[in-house]
Amino acid sequence: MSWIVLVVSGMFEAVWAIALSRSEGFTRLAPSVVFGVALVISMGGLAWAMRELPVGTSYAVWVAIGAVITVVYSMATGQEALTALKVLFLAMIVGGVIGLKLVH
Repeated sequence: MSWIVLVVSGMFEAVWAIALSRSEGFTRLAPSVVFGVALVISMGGLAWAMRELPVGTSYAVWVAIGAVITVVYSMATGQEALTALKVLFLAMIVGGVIGLKLVH
């Protein structure tokens, strides 16, 4: 169960990162509220998962999931260029997360 909570928390990390960007320095209400709610859910889930999982593994997986989803979203929406090297490096991050899960 801790792994599921950790993965969902990583997804909410991407939500708050994207909302933070759209909040324009907290000057826009809706994205600012989404940021706050997603941040609490994301951090709460990370803290909950860390009750059973090691802090290093938990944090690395949480950050990786959030980072990969955020970059993929940015590429899908045209905010960031899609390049073969970016896809390769994102695949390396995903591979690292899978590796951490396998050795845990």
